[in-house]
Amino acid sequence: MSITLDLQTAYPADNLPSPESFQQWVEAALLPYKQSFELTIRIVTNDECQQLNKTYRQKDNPTNVLSFPFEVPEGVTLDLLGDIVIAADVVKQEAQAQNKTLHDHWAHMVIHGTLHLLGFDHISDEDANEMESIEIKLLADLGLQDPYNEIN
Repeated sequence: MSITLDLQTAYPADNLPSPESFQQWVEAALLPYKQSFELTIRIVTNDECQQLNKTYRQKDNPTNVLSFPFEVPEGVTLDLLGDIVIAADVVKQEAQAQNKTLHDHWAHMVIHGTLHLLGFDHISDEDANEMESIEIKLLADLGLQDPYNEIN
């Protein structure tokens, strides 16, 4: 198993987690699948995130994380999982508003985005419960708190 992560930043690098942290969080989410993957994480400004959110989700505001799974054409073998876009300022604002450490919230957003690439979602309550329980376990395995517990 190998995980190739292309980390791109279109945002000032100050106060961003280390590339090693991003790799660790992606590996935590993908480890159970025991196969090779390639993916990109792009750290962006609110403006870029808002533009992508408007184009692909018809929502005219920035959001914390967007995931774009790669659909492999039939008959083609590729390890490409897709792209994750994270708005750094939204993550920072949410961490402050939710009284979470910035590090822990970044970990949650990376794992959350990676799970979306794997096909998990939170549209229905049942799907949300499944995805959240996976996130909680993966974060706990990393020694991080439950991101859905309002008393952190």
